[in-house]
Amino acid sequence: MTASDSDPLHGVTLEHILTTLVEHYEWSGLAERIDIRCFKSDPSVKSSLTFLRRTPWAREKVERLYVKLQRTKR
Repeated sequence: MTASDSDPLHGVTLEHILTTLVEHYEWSGLAERIDIRCFKSDPSVKSSLTFLRRTPWAREKVERLYVKLQRTKR
């Protein structure tokens, strides 16, 4: 088993994760699922990426939601 097999986030950028989630849920749906102000108040990819890169607990929630979405698409 390789690293990419065991880690669904291997090689995936945070920007790709965020844009995929926004395309699927839109900002309002994302804000409902993850209670973060940067998703609710004047959301943008740039400001959200800045926040997520500095806030490990928030990034973890976003990554978990992305992995969950990818599993449901299969």
